[in-house]
Amino acid sequence: MWQPKGNMTWDYHLKSVPQNFSESIDVYDIDVLDASKDIIDDLHEAGKKVICYFSAGSYEDWRDDADKFNSVDLGEPLDGWKGERWLDIRSLNVRNIMTQRIELAKSKNCDAIDPDNIDGYDNDNGFNLTESDSIDFVKFLVKTGHSNGMSVGLKNGGSIVDDLVNDVDFSVQEQCVEYKECDLYEEFIDQGKTIFHIEYPKGDKSNSNPFTEKQIDKYCDSNMAKGFSSILKNMNLDYLLVECSSKFSEADVASSSDFISISSPTTSKEDSESSSENKGLLNERNFVLTTLAFAASFI
Repeated sequence: MWQPKGNMTWDYHLKSVPQNFSESIDVYDIDVLDASKDIIDDLHEAGKKVICYFSAGSYEDWRDDADKFNSVDLGEPLDGWKGERWLDIRSLNVRNIMTQRIELAKSKNCDAIDPDNIDGYDNDNGFNLTESDSIDFVKFLVKTGHSNGMSVGLKNGGSIVDDLVNDVDFSVQEQCVEYKECDLYEEFIDQGKTIFHIEYPKGDKSNSNPFTEKQIDKYCDSNMAKGFSSILKNMNLDYLLVECSSKFSEADVASSSDFISISSPTTSKEDSESSSENKGLLNERNFVLTTLAFAASFI
């Protein structure tokens, strides 16, 4: 079973399935319900590790398995996320559905899983869920993931890190610099486990504009996330990426030939117009600025 260790380069790409990828990226975190096995096999052939995302704690009304949830499983809507509702993570039916999703990840040869929305206790969920409920749920996900040969991450959940850091294999953390809570996750670093860390400098305003130097300074140069594998993204998790990393020197950052096409996707006019930004390097900083040369296509 793969165990992420130390600092790794990565991309968090959920808006679409990536058809083009960078040689400098070690790990791709993609949606298991959208990605085909062929895409994951192609990424493996290129030497990449693949983390497979799914929402474990929320109902999404557009998913193919949405009709498997019972009405009693569905709680309050997720604030700001249309079509999503909190799930009763104590429900046997919910856990059976998540088992099926984990088995799907195994069938597609995922290296790890990234179960999202496990922190219903910190939100108006409709079930009075507690931290203990989430701890029990995550341990269930870990046991199921490990039994299927995949490592399992803890998504956010800062207040329950101490209860779970010995069970999970890595962390996927959002916005700890923004909310000044990175210290809650430092035990992962102490144990040599990777923290895949992401910040959204534009807030909920996703667009194709590159991140500003001020935004990059604020998030990439922060001492709060020292040792984290940090990236900057649009909140819609499209192709735009800034990799805050000391792993690569200027010589390591090639031209756009660094981007390899897995296939020859058909791109829309909108995709073509939004993919004109090339990656570059800000020499005076200790990070790589990577803006993907192609917008990934939907499958």
